[in-house]
Amino acid sequence: MNQTRRQMLGSAAALSGAAIAAQPAAAQSSAFKPSWESLGASYQTPDWFKDAKLGLWSHWGPQCVPESGDWYGRHMYIQGHWQYDAHIRKYGHPAHFGFMEIMNQWKVTEWDPEAQVKLFQNAGAKYIVSMANHHDNLDMYDSKFHKWNTLNVGPKMDIVGRWEKAVKAAGLRFGVSNHAAHAWHWWQTAYGYDPEGPMRGVRYDAARLTKADGKGKWWEGLDPQELYTGTHGDMVPPDGITSIADMQAHHNTHSGQWLETSPNAWYAKQWLLRQNDLVDKYKPDFVYYDNYGLPLEQAGLDATAHFYNQNRKWHDGKLEAVATGKKLEDWQKRAIVDDVERGFSDRLRQDYWQTCTCLGDWHYDRGLYERDGYKTAKDVIQRLTDVVSKNGNMLLSVPQRGSGEVDEKATKILQDMASWMAVNGEAIFATRVWNIYGEGPARFTEGMQNESAQKGFGPQDIRYTTRGDTLYALGQDWPDNGFMSLTAFAEGAPQRKGNIERVELLGHGAPLDFGLSVNGLNVRLPDQRPTFTPVLKISGSGLT
Repeated sequence: MNQTRRQMLGSAAALSGAAIAAQPAAAQSSAFKPSWESLGASYQTPDWFKDAKLGLWSHWGPQCVPESGDWYGRHMYIQGHWQYDAHIRKYGHPAHFGFMEIMNQWKVTEWDPEAQVKLFQNAGAKYIVSMANHHDNLDMYDSKFHKWNTLNVGPKMDIVGRWEKAVKAAGLRFGVSNHAAHAWHWWQTAYGYDPEGPMRGVRYDAARLTKADGKGKWWEGLDPQELYTGTHGDMVPPDGITSIADMQAHHNTHSGQWLETSPNAWYAKQWLLRQNDLVDKYKPDFVYYDNYGLPLEQAGLDATAHFYNQNRKWHDGKLEAVATGKKLEDWQKRAIVDDVERGFSDRLRQDYWQTCTCLGDWHYDRGLYERDGYKTAKDVIQRLTDVVSKNGNMLLSVPQRGSGEVDEKATKILQDMASWMAVNGEAIFATRVWNIYGEGPARFTEGMQNESAQKGFGPQDIRYTTRGDTLYALGQDWPDNGFMSLTAFAEGAPQRKGNIERVELLGHGAPLDFGLSVNGLNVRLPDQRPTFTPVLKISGSGLT
């Protein structure tokens, strides 16, 4: 980001924060306008979202077909990348077999959305999110403004529509995720070529194909340039690239620009039409934007104002809408919910927030499946309890094969989560934070994309939630000595107040022996272990 743009954003932040603070209360009942000031003046995170705590996500699309992980569509056009090599082995050269051909091979043969919703619901999901499009620019719904959609290509079905019907029939909140704001830049590798080897200099499919080339083919009537978005200059290899090293250096130089650079006006307008159409057709209460702030500058503000205003109409004037963005400034958090991708919070946050993560990779990766690379149910629950104790939700993506199947390993993880939730769910759902999030040695670095670098939890790590007068202490692991010791109740600590009358282990039933010492509250645990982490229910007066 250049210095001028930083100064502009800084000025906008200061002006927006001041304008939001100055808004009169009467403005809260007026229609949302497409500005940060208006969105932030009267937005409140709805109670349903604060109660929900856990959402499950079908981050599923044609990039699951090769079973080679996330961002396959972009990387298959970069010679020297492992996904390029995988593509060559499986499908041939991208000059002759590009990603649009993989879209055509996407056949949904093993997807039962009703059964999958039941599996997700049993695991604790209170909202379920369908990906509506990814950076690959395929709309997975009955798109009025984009012909490259799943009714015309691949599955020949309305993926989002089937999800919506099944989710709402189960009484859950429905959400959609939109990632297509990046497509205009993400696809520039498809206009490139091999700098080395027998196909050196031969342009990939995006650089050669036009609508006229589809005559008599499966994509007759579709324009590949509308899918790949056309050339935008900065990522298309310039003359003089003669080796893989040159190509990689070029891509590395420009790899971050798609996050900051404004697209052409045509694409932003097209994106807005598609997003508003998506909202109007499927009436979600949750929209995930895969963007820093909001997508495509003014287009993102327009889309979010439209979503909020429409959502009010669907709910008789009550706003039930949640929209998310990443790396938000404090003034932006008044307008939308901050999402921390594959990361943690290092503190109890005042503003409600969400983290998003995945059991495996964002798009199906058979290699992770084969080497048992998924998070375990225990990993997920530990992470969830940490997030909930810090005033947040977790949106968890479940790996899904191109066919629609959730594999047996992911299914087992969800079933193990369901067993834990059946015993301990009351300490998660519809709870609120305490005056501290927890205790213990585990410390996390604030920020995105850092979960793999964080150390795990141990028996001394405790997280707290409340429901009315009840306090829950969620142990992150079982202690070896048979005692849970809560140092939050140490003599002199501000949390040592009120009167503890009863302590139970959820799933055990009988009251437990406990005592207060100068070091805290000490609870003797039974030999029985109802679930893979212990949860104490602490009852009394004045505790919360």
